[in-house]
Amino acid sequence: MAKVKEHSFDISAKLDMAEMKNALIQAQKEIDTRYDFKGIPKEYDLNIGAKVLTLLSQSDNKIDAMKDILISKMNKRGVSINSLEEVKAEDASGGNRKFTYKIVDTIESDEAKTIQKEIKSLNLKVTAANQGDEIRVTGKNLDDLQAVMKHLKGLTLKAPLVFDNFR
Repeated sequence: MAKVKEHSFDISAKLDMAEMKNALIQAQKEIDTRYDFKGIPKEYDLNIGAKVLTLLSQSDNKIDAMKDILISKMNKRGVSINSLEEVKAEDASGGNRKFTYKIVDTIESDEAKTIQKEIKSLNLKVTAANQGDEIRVTGKNLDDLQAVMKHLKGLTLKAPLVFDNFR
């Protein structure tokens, strides 16, 4: 009798930093050429080590415009907009405003539990195991695994989910 093969995939929240940098470069080029940003401070600052993005300009409206431009560039490059979480908005020197965003590239333990609970609620013959930064989902039926993926894509979670190692 042939042994039935187990199939699996991993759920993680990896962020392609190269694509994030490219999106920032494109957004900076766009605001540098826009008339409504001429002669005013405008700056994107990405600190990869601290996983922090800072936007600086003269008003909340200008920062909102900068964020909208960045989000459109991120979408075009396939970078999830869920990877930005606003931490704080504050006054900066020279009467400017500064918004700080945390870059989310891991699934936090609360969210991992939520994901596992959602997978269990589907009542499919699959198992989900937390493996630190990722969750491995295994099952014998490929259709069940694809149903799990489809269900999780429909959820609104903080972490930008990435499905890897489908085998």
